[in-house]
Amino acid sequence: MTTTAVELLEVVWGRASTAPTSASQLRVLHVLEHHDGINLRTLAESLASTPPSTSRLCDRLQAAGFIERAASPEDRREVRLHLSGRGRAFLADLRSRREAELRKVLADMPAAKRIALLEGLEAFCATAAAQIPDDAPESGSRTA
Repeated sequence: MTTTAVELLEVVWGRASTAPTSASQLRVLHVLEHHDGINLRTLAESLASTPPSTSRLCDRLQAAGFIERAASPEDRREVRLHLSGRGRAFLADLRSRREAELRKVLADMPAAKRIALLEGLEAFCATAAAQIPDDAPESGSRTA
């Protein structure tokens, strides 16, 4: 069952290219989308990475125009990270392309199978949400 779920995601996600970002860079964009103004250290922790590696990811994303860095108003030594307008537009476009690909697949499925898939996905989401610890930071409800 897990293999089938992974294959489903690979098929759907693989149909909509994430270029020019890598998978790691895309994760950064998703975190910034839901945690605007996060600092580098907190971002690194959420990615289970090191600050130097995370900083290099952010360097590339900033050079591409997807993120912006700003000094914290509380402490000028601390850098806050923000998704730029271009970064937001990129994520919206990626979601739109992924949704279009998913719609193509769903359109070819029999109605009864689409209903069964919906019921299964609702149960999956409810179960997954119940397993999130209360102290976990909110990640938002939208995914790419």
